[in-house]
Amino acid sequence: MMITPNNIPQGYKATPLGIIPQEWEVYDFDRIIIRPKSRHLPNPQIHLRCIELEHLSQGDGSILGYIDSAEQKSMKNEFEEGDVLFGKLRPYLRKYWLAKFRGVCSTEIWVLRAISDVCTKEYLFDIVSSYNFVQKANVSSGSKMPRAEWDYVSKIPILTPPLAEQKKIAEVLGVWDKAIEKQSHLIEQLTLRKRGLMQQLLTAKRRLPGFSDPWKEVKLGEICNITTGKLDANAMEDNGIYPFFTCAKDVYKINKYAFDTEALLISGNGEYVGYVHYCKGKFNAYQRTYVLDQFRDNIFYLKYTLQYYLPKRILQTKSSSNTPYIVIGTLQDMIILEPSKAEQTAIAEVLTAADREIELAQQKLELLRQQKRGLMQQLLTGKKRVKNYGDSFKIY
Repeated sequence: MMITPNNIPQGYKATPLGIIPQEWEVYDFDRIIIRPKSRHLPNPQIHLRCIELEHLSQGDGSILGYIDSAEQKSMKNEFEEGDVLFGKLRPYLRKYWLAKFRGVCSTEIWVLRAISDVCTKEYLFDIVSSYNFVQKANVSSGSKMPRAEWDYVSKIPILTPPLAEQKKIAEVLGVWDKAIEKQSHLIEQLTLRKRGLMQQLLTAKRRLPGFSDPWKEVKLGEICNITTGKLDANAMEDNGIYPFFTCAKDVYKINKYAFDTEALLISGNGEYVGYVHYCKGKFNAYQRTYVLDQFRDNIFYLKYTLQYYLPKRILQTKSSSNTPYIVIGTLQDMIILEPSKAEQTAIAEVLTAADREIELAQQKLELLRQQKRGLMQQLLTGKKRVKNYGDSFKIY
């Protein structure tokens, strides 16, 4: 529909970005932020918390940890509490964080500081974490190592409400942030609980009621068939009908199958070396993905056993000079603790229930994130507004 003075609602105005509230402005991104130029050269006498790209969690605005700046060799960017960090390398990974402390970070991370008379730090974080901003920042240079281009990103037009409304928007979205943080903490606790159960149940330190028979030690190659896929890692097809397993966590699709069985699939190299998938039916696999089938034991018991013991086995066979990978002998000769079939089934049921609890919690977390994304889309474009009513908000 063509925008004319007659179809603009009262209190709104037409802009190149569409109809927005009358008191809002459209600013280039570099009008609402500055990029501090402070740099830090590593010094063994100065200990600062250092954030690298791998410390920025993907898509949820949190950090996974930090390292000591005194142990680094290369120059870093300095940041202050309240600055927003944004990973410019592979921007589609959505790595961003509102800094809770002063520190330094990789030069592959932009440090963004809100200009306080036009933008709050919380609103800047909401902008940077929005789908629209990340999508535009993803217009990048480089094919193997794509990086966001500042000359382009700095001119992204940003809808900017008055400071008072920015604060209201941030407070509303903060309600979802708290719920997301609480749910994430619950998942961490459930994951730790499952890890404790695995440590107890898979080592026979704790026996389930009704079981007392001794366990045997067997080699993995004695209780199942171990082979590999035959395909190249890039053999996946967009509209394939069968699962295609590579050395990634994700499962792809393909139109030809080479296996029709109930199997465990183990990533043989790469970032997720040792990762275990379960599949039943027709599928195909990459040539460095191990396919285990024809089990004499409970397949789910063995899945949990591999998840628990295989990372340790991989580290034992890794030399200091190479990256971890699995050769078939690593699996064939791996020692497995084998309880009775009945006890295997009972252990697997306990751990499966723990997995299901984690899965349900993750589904709730994803729902909260979807709700926040939808609300951000409405609030950051002025399609919905916020009013204060004492201790509560109304979105209209």
